[in-house]
Amino acid sequence: MVITRMLGMGDLRKIGSGNIGATNVLRTGNKPAALATLLLDSGKGAIAVLIARYFLGETAAQVAGAAAFIGHIYPIWLRFHGGKGVATFLGTMIALAWPVGLAACAVWLLTAVVTRISSLSALVSAAATVPLAYAFGHRDLMMLAAGLSVLIFWRHRSNIARLAAGVEPKIGKKG
Repeated sequence: MVITRMLGMGDLRKIGSGNIGATNVLRTGNKPAALATLLLDSGKGAIAVLIARYFLGETAAQVAGAAAFIGHIYPIWLRFHGGKGVATFLGTMIALAWPVGLAACAVWLLTAVVTRISSLSALVSAAATVPLAYAFGHRDLMMLAAGLSVLIFWRHRSNIARLAAGVEPKIGKKG
C-alpha cells in the first residue's frame, strides 16, 4: 500500500481484490511496484527474525517472526485489515531456517508456474512448510509453521471459495 501511494497509484484497497499484498499490486500492471511490495513484505518478517535472533536467541526469533506476520495480516494502522501474509511468512521462514524457507518458495513458484494461481500457490506452499521443516530437521519450527499456515488458510477463505467455484483469477490478470 505504501508503494502504490508513493507512486501515485491510489489506495490499493480499492483495486482488484482490495488486498495490500504483492499479487494485488501486480493487478495494477506495475511489476516493479509488485516486486518492491514482495521484497518489503518478506523483508519485514526476515528482519524481525534476524534482529531478535542476534540479540535474544532462537525462541525470540520465532516470536518476532510470528509478531511480524500477525502485524502484517492484522495491522493496527489499517484497522486490522492487512494482507494475507504469504510474503511475510516466506521471509520469516527463510530467516528462521533458509532451507525450509527456500523450499517453501520453490513450492510456491512451481505451483504458480503450473496453475498460474497465486492463492493456490500460497496455500500449497503454506501446507508444505510443516513437512518441509520436518524433512530438513527443523522440528523446532513445525509448531510455528503450522500456526502461521492455519492463519494463511484463514485469510484465504474467499480465495478457497473461488477456487472451489473455479473462478479464482490467474496471476497477472488485472482486477
